[in-house]
Amino acid sequence: MTHPTPPKLSMTQVLICGAMIVTLSMGIRHGFGLWLQPITMERGWSRETFAFAIAIQNLMWGATGPIAGMLADRFGAFRVLLAGSLLYAGGLVLMGLATSGLAFTGSAGLMLGMAQAGTTYAIVYGVIGRNVAPEKRSWAMGVAAAAGSFGQFLMVPVENWLIGGVGWQNALFILGCLALAIMPLAIGLKEPKAAAPTGVQQSIGQALREAFGYPSFQLLMAGYFVCGFQVVFIGVHMPSYLKDHGLSPEVATYALALIGLFNVFGTYAAGTLGQRLPKRYILSTIYLLRSIAIIVFLSVPLSPMSVYVFSAIMGVLWLSTVPPTNAVVAQIFGVQYLSMLGGFVFFSHQIGSFLGVWLGGKLYDATGSYDIVWWLAVALGVFAALVNLPVRESAISRPASAAA
Repeated sequence: MTHPTPPKLSMTQVLICGAMIVTLSMGIRHGFGLWLQPITMERGWSRETFAFAIAIQNLMWGATGPIAGMLADRFGAFRVLLAGSLLYAGGLVLMGLATSGLAFTGSAGLMLGMAQAGTTYAIVYGVIGRNVAPEKRSWAMGVAAAAGSFGQFLMVPVENWLIGGVGWQNALFILGCLALAIMPLAIGLKEPKAAAPTGVQQSIGQALREAFGYPSFQLLMAGYFVCGFQVVFIGVHMPSYLKDHGLSPEVATYALALIGLFNVFGTYAAGTLGQRLPKRYILSTIYLLRSIAIIVFLSVPLSPMSVYVFSAIMGVLWLSTVPPTNAVVAQIFGVQYLSMLGGFVFFSHQIGSFLGVWLGGKLYDATGSYDIVWWLAVALGVFAALVNLPVRESAISRPASAAA
């Protein structure tokens, strides 16, 4: 008989430190759309130049996420978080110093993408999965996601205030210093050396072959692609979309803050409901409601009130896909390689993010409008709602020969 390994860290300690790390890492990046116009206007760049760098950031975040997760599973999250914090700080400083599109892509794109891979959900969720009992895992992931949402709510007004008060360049330098606060918080996620494993153990290669050969894993990746496309397009381009339609910059700031505020409730609710309801139904409902919200937003007259209502609704749905998606991965495959497998699912999310943010800039420059991308986001939401319905959530059956 296989006995579960007892938790090695206090659940309270893991949740507090993990939540604060996600608050910083997600909160800082959520306001990047506020820099689009001041940077492009001062540097004389097109919107596509800025959008391409942020698109590379999302793609790099996804591409290096499985590697960061693999390292965290093998050597511990603590070391990965330290490296990620240093990269985050350096990337923000160099982002402010960049004077060419290539340098901006290297800092805001490559460096910050790698930094986010080492400081966000996949790394923190791996620690949660190993130290929180299965019956509380979905809820705990919802708590961590809610913290990241609170970071978005908290940081967007702070970043807007910094840009207005000290200039966009100095604002990036200050955020670079703030990113270093992840390092002391990482101590709370430093896991003791694991005892000898029991039960079914896999190599990395076996885990990857199993996951990528399993249809439900493929369906989760397809749905998460859509999540990335929608949220990053809206997060980066909505401030400019609103300004193009004559609304003040304050409306965009309040809109992003509302998304972060209501996302606190949405992610917590999704994590809590994941303990009671089939997670595939939760995910399908979220994607379908996103499409409906976008259709209504595009159909009604644009005003500050319509923006705020849309932002509140989208906020509830914003990152609420994160807890059930990662909880399903843990439920199917176990927690041995949770950070790595979560990183691969997130890679699909970031491919969608790349296309969402880049197509937003590309098609705007080509047509002078964001309309095509908005309606593409609607169609993809319906697709994601459908592909999540057949997901099987039960633990995968492994042959006895796979035991160590």
